[in-house]
Amino acid sequence: MLFVPAHQEKFVLRAQERGADAVILDLEDSVPEAEKQAAREALPGAVAHLAQFGLQIVVRVNSGLGACSRDLEAAALPGVSALIVPKAASPGQMVWIDDYLLALEAQVNLPLRGIGLIALVESAFALQALPAIAKATPRMRALALGTEDFSNACGHDPTPESLTAPCQQLVWAARSAGLEAVGLPDSIGHVQDRARFEAAATRARALGMNGILCIHPVQVALANKAFQPDEAELAHARRILSAFEAAGRGAVMVDGEMVDPPVAQRARAMLEAARLQKIPA
Repeated sequence: MLFVPAHQEKFVLRAQERGADAVILDLEDSVPEAEKQAAREALPGAVAHLAQFGLQIVVRVNSGLGACSRDLEAAALPGVSALIVPKAASPGQMVWIDDYLLALEAQVNLPLRGIGLIALVESAFALQALPAIAKATPRMRALALGTEDFSNACGHDPTPESLTAPCQQLVWAARSAGLEAVGLPDSIGHVQDRARFEAAATRARALGMNGILCIHPVQVALANKAFQPDEAELAHARRILSAFEAAGRGAVMVDGEMVDPPVAQRARAMLEAARLQKIPA
């Protein structure tokens, strides 16, 4: 998921070229205060442009009642699939946004609850409230970790050592509610250190994350590579599934590994994901 400042037309017009599955039109951190209204006014054109390319379009709104309200009014558009809510703090916050969006959707004839919500976790308080936030409203689509703000709030540097446990907690809370989990167990600011970013992306996948928030186009290809199984993984998954199905019993040995139904299910899921990503499986 690639962040693009909504007020920067030159970035918006090329966002579809970056290889991301979703483009996040940002109204928050990447937009100076003096440009907030211009960013809101640019949303209809930006969404219409990106919708042509079949991308998922997400809008990150601002926190704070007044700014958030104005952002919701601007983002209630055909083609917007979800909103990222920064500084997620409580289920009540999500319910308030849900109610506000319901009125807006009815007003502009959009499908009710067609716009989903992604809670961006940026504090220890939010981390502890995750199970309740995840189930706050039917709009919830995913939980995401804001690595930099979260680390600042917790008083530690954004490193793999400090962020692995929060990422794991986020995955567990998301899975318990049937949501996706998005995040990186490291700082997202290491744009030039590609090896470090790719290592963190690979670890995110191993922790059960579904994707990553990218702040620079160069990170998209690295994230995609990390989340795509290589040929060795796919071949191993094929052997597991073939042997398990041929055995017709609860467990079978494959490449020195005991394969039972959960292991076979992981192999099946990998092959299905590869098929959906058009990777020869």
